[in-house]
Amino acid sequence: MKSKILNFLLILFSLFGYLEWSGKNHMFLFEAEIEILSKLFINPKSVIHPFIILPVISQFLLLFTLFQKTINRKITYISIFGLGLLIYFLFFVGLISLNYKIALSTLPFIVVSIVSMLHHRKFKE
Repeated sequence: MKSKILNFLLILFSLFGYLEWSGKNHMFLFEAEIEILSKLFINPKSVIHPFIILPVISQFLLLFTLFQKTINRKITYISIFGLGLLIYFLFFVGLISLNYKIALSTLPFIVVSIVSMLHHRKFKE
């Protein structure tokens, strides 16, 4: 049961990454994801990019694990890696630009991903 809670938290915290760019533009990842999914059916070529496709696929894989009887830890690791590419990149950008909002928005995902990997390594479900 703890594995499902951790996977749910990974999905939830991946949605609250914060983006900020020039011209006082800002957006949370859940807002960007809604925009991406709406554009997917209108203009699929506009959303084809590794930093877009990998995290979305990873979220769907984590969502899939919530409906499994026992969580497949390999799928969880792959999903953490796919989401981690974007989230750790945001963390790095937040640190080098000294933008504490971006860096802090990624910390819940980072902490839960580490706890989740330790949990799966310990119990080998």
